Amino acid sequence: METSLHPTAVIGPKAHIGKGVTIGPYAVIEDDVVIGDNTEIGPHVQIADGARLGKECRVFAGAVLSTIPQDLKFEGEKTYLHVGDRTVIREYVTLNRGTKASGQTVIGSDNLIMAYVHAGHDCIIGDHVIIANSVQFGGHCEVDDYAVVGGLAGVHQFVRIGKYAMVGGVAKATLDVPPYVMAGGNETFRFEGLNSIGLKRRGFSSDTINVVREVYRIIFQSGLLLANALEKVEKECERTAEVDEILRFFNSGSAKRKYIRPYKS
Repeated sequence: METSLHPTAVIGPKAHIGKGVTIGPYAVIEDDVVIGDNTEIGPHVQIADGARLGKECRVFAGAVLSTIPQDLKFEGEKTYLHVGDRTVIREYVTLNRGTKASGQTVIGSDNLIMAYVHAGHDCIIGDHVIIANSVQFGGHCEVDDYAVVGGLAGVHQFVRIGKYAMVGGVAKATLDVPPYVMAGGNETFRFEGLNSIGLKRRGFSSDTINVVREVYRIIFQSGLLLANALEKVEKECERTAEVDEILRFFNSGSAKRKYIRPYKS
């Protein structure tokens, strides 16, 4: 595949454009930008200073990447947006670069980010994540590998979404979502059970799913305080990779956000 730069595109002379890159009409690529081999940039895309795009990405019309954070504390410091390989960024997505808090916004590899999604400064999104149309992430959010976020969801700043979790559409995600579960709700954001179908589709066995289910039964239904529930899980549950991931997620949390809980009327 040969490099193809449309004559109407505006490309900074210091931008590093990889082999086989396609840049469409009226795109704007600023100076301090790196675009990996065989990446496709659609028409009217803006890629601002600090962007680092991997190989074989596809960026569709009107997307705006690596512009300055929407944060009043930002003082013009040098920061970055990193995007991994083979990530698809659909129409009118906006991804801000980081602030001095972490220095970067990070989007992993093999993700599908659908139209009109916004990811604020200092977000970290893992690999193989699917984010549906019009999801809005505040700053400092974290989304782990293989998570799915439904359309029109609003994700509060500093919220974390664990591996293989699923957040329902139009959700008001104000609480951390642990791995392997479903969460949703607009009036009350809550735990809605295991993401069983999603786990089966990803090749998890019935035995593994049952172990995860037992862990969450202890955490959410035993009546124990969270610290005591986690201690019980450590002592009594089979220590699989999935159990270790759940424990890691809870033990690495901060005071900024609390965890989802089952809804009680």
